[in-house]
Amino acid sequence: MSDTETPAEATPDTAAAEGPTVIVGTTAGTVSVEDLTEALMDVVDPELGIDVVNLGLIYGIHIDESDVATIDMTLTSAACPLTDVIEDQAKTATEGLVQDLRINWVWMPPWGPDKITDDGRDQLRALGFNV
Repeated sequence: MSDTETPAEATPDTAAAEGPTVIVGTTAGTVSVEDLTEALMDVVDPELGIDVVNLGLIYGIHIDESDVATIDMTLTSAACPLTDVIEDQAKTATEGLVQDLRINWVWMPPWGPDKITDDGRDQLRALGFNV
């Protein structure tokens, strides 16, 4: 299996339909979903300059008993050319925390500004965005 999974649909229990995304997950190994979420705050969308967690791009995190993490993640656009950059950042941010990191790119439900957290909105406003 490759590090990057094929695009799939997030299930209703892994992605919020409205409002900021609530990251759900399962932890079977020694690393917690909360620890991994915190590490992923170091992964910054290169175009917007805001981390992927506060942008609401992460729909779910699943950690198996071998500390292999699979992240259900989307992008602001399915045509975004920066998947490799974000994958590299995510692997670097979680290095030493998990044995391996896989990103399952999902496109449904589509990302929208409604998924941005309050902290993310504050950060975007500080950069001059009107959100």
